[in-house]
Amino acid sequence: MQHSSVPVIVVGNISAGGSGKTPIVIALCHYFEQQGKRVGVVSRGYGGQYTQDVLLVTDSSTASECGDEPALISSETKASVVVARKRSLAVQYINEHALADVIISDDGLQHYAMARKIEIAVVDGVDGFGNGLLLPAGPLREQPSRLKSVDIVINNGGDAEISSRLVAKQFVNAVSGEVKPLDNFQSVICYAVAGIAKPSRFFATLEDLGVDVIKRPFADHHPFSVKDLDFEDSHPILMTSKDYVKCSDFATSQMWYLAVNAELSDRFYQQLESKL
Repeated sequence: MQHSSVPVIVVGNISAGGSGKTPIVIALCHYFEQQGKRVGVVSRGYGGQYTQDVLLVTDSSTASECGDEPALISSETKASVVVARKRSLAVQYINEHALADVIISDDGLQHYAMARKIEIAVVDGVDGFGNGLLLPAGPLREQPSRLKSVDIVINNGGDAEISSRLVAKQFVNAVSGEVKPLDNFQSVICYAVAGIAKPSRFFATLEDLGVDVIKRPFADHHPFSVKDLDFEDSHPILMTSKDYVKCSDFATSQMWYLAVNAELSDRFYQQLESKL
């Protein structure tokens, strides 16, 4: 296992997709930034078309190049985001260039070549472990007993002492950046576009906000094109922030994304500081 000169915090899970890791990574970035610390984030950059061993995400990087999640993290935080097929190489890059005081790995619990000081496992508080079977028969990457060896388990969306919940904040126009309150599309017919692991949750959130939803689900990490969003009617198009970063190059004023924050329990931060 490769050594890191700064602490590495892994935010991962034992099941595939949709447990809500990335918003938690963004929340952690903000937490450390508020302490005056420089944050590095490493990711595999799933779906990214980059060919080099290591890629530092910059303002000119596109989601198609580096992956949607790294693009989103880079746009919403001050972190130095580095992607690599082998996350340990991304950690090495951040250390060699002295880019961070703390490194957060978005996923990578099972990337055992990467040194880590703290392991955080995110558990879906609604769906749990699905049918309880390992891939490909079920959603699990590892057995639930793996959770006994991690430092902190976050129950995401459930009721627990250490928990996280995703809170909708506002709608943001994809072109102008104009902000609208959560009730802005109440009783308005809107296309709801979601290329995430569990589109139904995004649709349910919009319905809870009173939106009259026309559902348009896509596969997780779907590489959006103009044709995907070329609808017959001029209804507003609502999407997640993760999908927005893949559409920013061809966005129109018809498109809005729902800005959300992961809110973590006080008990989580107490545990995190004690482990650090």
